[in-house]
Amino acid sequence: MPDTHAPGVTPIALDAMGGDHAPDEIVAGAVQAVREHGIPVVLVGAARPLQDALSLHGATAEIPIIRAEEALAMDEGALASLRRPRSSIAVACHLVRRGDACAVVSAGSTAGVVATGKLRLRGQPGVLRPAIAVVLPTLPTPTILLDAGANAEVKPEVLVQFAHLGAAYAEAALEIDRPRIGLLTIGSEPEKGNKLVKRAHELLSATPGLDFAGNIEGHDLLTGAVNVIVTDGFTGNVALKTMEGSVRYAFAELREVIKESRTARLGGLLQRKQLRELHRRLDPDVHGGAVLLGLNGTVVIAHGASRAKGVSAACVLAATLARQGVVARIGEHLAASHRPHRLW
Repeated sequence: MPDTHAPGVTPIALDAMGGDHAPDEIVAGAVQAVREHGIPVVLVGAARPLQDALSLHGATAEIPIIRAEEALAMDEGALASLRRPRSSIAVACHLVRRGDACAVVSAGSTAGVVATGKLRLRGQPGVLRPAIAVVLPTLPTPTILLDAGANAEVKPEVLVQFAHLGAAYAEAALEIDRPRIGLLTIGSEPEKGNKLVKRAHELLSATPGLDFAGNIEGHDLLTGAVNVIVTDGFTGNVALKTMEGSVRYAFAELREVIKESRTARLGGLLQRKQLRELHRRLDPDVHGGAVLLGLNGTVVIAHGASRAKGVSAACVLAATLARQGVVARIGEHLAASHRPHRLW
């Protein structure tokens, strides 16, 4: 396991005060990340409660603390990033900007994380708005959905920008060569959708360097029909939470069906390994959360209700992206495409 205090080891900056179950579950997740995955972590937040939480795990000597006495509440919006310049998420972003951390992880207010990230880390050249990208567990390769909640209202040109960000992320993080792009709307025909989607379809169809596959509908989200699904943040967030709710409902119903008879229970027992693997593949906590693309730094947004397992998975994802140099590779992709300067 790496020594998190050793020189030359750049840790993950974990916002310990963000999330519904902060700081206890955040600290527990940090301990898991360090002990089970060998990922160096530094906790950012109020020193006393963090020291108390670390002592419960016997981890006070393993995980450093960076003081930040302010914190963004879960119900605070984007303006809170200006009102609280020394919040835990702001300090975490500052550590990345200064080079003292390789990535930020937070389960805090999405609006607050996005606004603070934009303010502290700035956008990459040519990027007007960052986008939240979520990896959907499709087969044979994962599918990237963006935007999943950073921008409720956008212009058609911004959806083209999201397509470039998603394509770059798919190539850099998932090693998908020439990813296929789909535009989420209410019908597969080019004329289906509102003014935003229709104009975005025209622009995407005329954009060199993108493999635009056309429109896709909601029932295509988990089919793997495309590698990148582009939409505005309002629609993307609704779609994502609908999928999460549907998965929870399906597994709850499956459990009830298995209990109904001895034969069903026996069948469930025989399929236990496969059912567990399916549940693991569809469990949001396993995938580590969403990535805020388009900034000069790696930012992973964990689910607000994340427990220790989800926080640990978010740290693993952040460390992987930092090790892969995804931010730099996205910048190279955008520069090579030359599209930011002509469209955005």
